[in-house]
Formats: sequence, C-alpha cells, structure tokens
Amino acid sequence: MRFKHTVHLTCDLFSNVFKLLLYRIVTGVLFYSLTYLILWSGLSFVMNSPELSNLTGLFDDFFRALTDALMQGDPAALTEFQSVFHTVFGEFLGLLAANMGSIIGSVIGVAVMYLFKRFLNGIAHFAVGSIVNDKMATCSRTQFGAAFFRNIARASLYELLYVPLAFVYDLLGALACWFLFFYLPSLLPAWGVATVILSIALTVTAMIILQAFKLSFISGWMPAMVVGGMSVIGAFKYGAHMQKGAISRFGGFLIACYLIVFVNVGFALFTAGSGLLITIPLSFLFLIAMQYVNYYETEGTKYFLDRNTIVEPESAAMRTE
Repeated sequence: MRFKHTVHLTCDLFSNVFKLLLYRIVTGVLFYSLTYLILWSGLSFVMNSPELSNLTGLFDDFFRALTDALMQGDPAALTEFQSVFHTVFGEFLGLLAANMGSIIGSVIGVAVMYLFKRFLNGIAHFAVGSIVNDKMATCSRTQFGAAFFRNIARASLYELLYVPLAFVYDLLGALACWFLFFYLPSLLPAWGVATVILSIALTVTAMIILQAFKLSFISGWMPAMVVGGMSVIGAFKYGAHMQKGAISRFGGFLIACYLIVFVNVGFALFTAGSGLLITIPLSFLFLIAMQYVNYYETEGTKYFLDRNTIVEPESAAMRTE
C-alpha cells in the first residue's frame, strides 16, 4: 500500500515536476558555465593535449569491446581493452603530474562547483518535500516558491551534511561497481557470452542495491526535520535508528530504483533523450514522496491522499486491533 500511496501523491503533485525541471535547468546552466570557465583558465593545455584525445577516444573502443564480448561470447575483448586503457590512462596521468599545480586548483574548483550544484538542487528537493508534507498533513497545495524560501535555512543545514556524506558513499559505490564490471569476469567460469552478461547484471544489481540502501537509510532524515521539527543532527540520528519497517522500506526503495532505471532508460531510447526532461525530475518527486509516506506509516500518523481520502497507517491499525 505504501507504494500505491506514493504513486497517488506523485500524480497529484505532478505539476511540481515542471518547477523542478526549470530549477534544475537554471542551476545546470550556472554549474556548466562556471565549470567551463574553471577548466578553460586552468586546464587549457590538458584540453588540447593528444593524451586527452587518446583517452576520450577510448569510449568508442569500450563499446566496441563490449559488443565483441557479447557477440563472440569471450570476455577477452574487455580484458584487452582494460590493458589499453591502463596504458593510455598512464600517459594521461604523466601529463597531469607535469602540471600538478594547475591541476589541483582546477580539480578543487570543479569539485566545489559539483558539490555546490548538488547543494542547490537539494534545497529544491527539500522544498518539494515540504510541499508533499503539506499535502499529506492538511490536504493543502503549497506553491513551490513559498516552500522554497520558507525552508531555505533548514534545507541549507540539511544539505551541508547530506551532500558530502552522499558524495563519499556514491564514490565508494562507483569504485565497487568498477571492480565488479572489469575484474569479476576473470573470477567467473569461462561461460562465453553468459559470463559477460552475468558481469553486467551483477554490476547493475549492485549499483541499484547500493542506492536503495542509501535511500532507505536516510528516508526518515528529511521528514523528521519537516514533520517532527527536529534539528538536522537529531533527525539524522532518528533516521539512522528507525528500525521499525526497515525491510519494508528497503524493499519499496529497491522496487522504486528498478522502476526508475527502467522508465528513464526506456524514455531515453524511445524519445532520443528528450523524455528525460520529464522522467528525471519525476523520479526525484517520487522518491521524496516515498520518504514521507514511509515516515507517516512508521510514526502511525494519519495522512491525506486527497480531499476525500484519509489513510490510517498500518502500524496505527495494528495497535487498535
């Protein structure tokens, strides 16, 4: 029922998808403009170097090696690509080592811009969470701008802690998936194309499970600040120790992650990428709504789905029986 209620709330608040889209376009233009200026001023010698051209040219070689591995049923093509990649990447690192001062400054600048972009987008997500809560608590419709400025202080505190933690977690997860994709085939039996497919499947599965675990772990953090009025640290501790319904939350987020991947990939393929303008902000709205549904259900608090429907949480219904 939690999943069904999340879908209902997402559809009812669908107009916020376009507000999130506009907001992300503005922050995206700002981010890429500033990033370009940083790279152009500090890394122009790298951008025009043959070492970088060779490295970027490996993207085509990677997909060619992946195709050969799938068609021929032999993961040796990926192993050969890995060897070439190490050589080309080593040459690129040599170029970077010779110009380390400019590199460090530019990398720090780009990293700061990336984290700042996530910070700005996170404030918008916090505002959408407040809108979801107003809908569930009082069946009211709050304007995005009003929710944004009303919560900007709390949202800033939340993002100052969430952004670096999420960045480190995602980075470690990406490294784990890199290992699975490139090194796992050498540990598996030589089953031809089945080995390659199994490696891809396990990598995608690991990536989705890691994201579902992160979402289920933090699902009570933002709602505890908005609904419960807790401090950012107190809400984090609450979410980390919210054991009741943990399996249900993880299962819901796991299904949601698979669904989001399926929808986004499908729309990207069949709309030449244009559908992502809708499905990406819609995915964030859905995940935010799921956090609040889980919070209300865990706390046993009744909430509105629409003007005529008030949901009694499962935990509250069990206590009355």
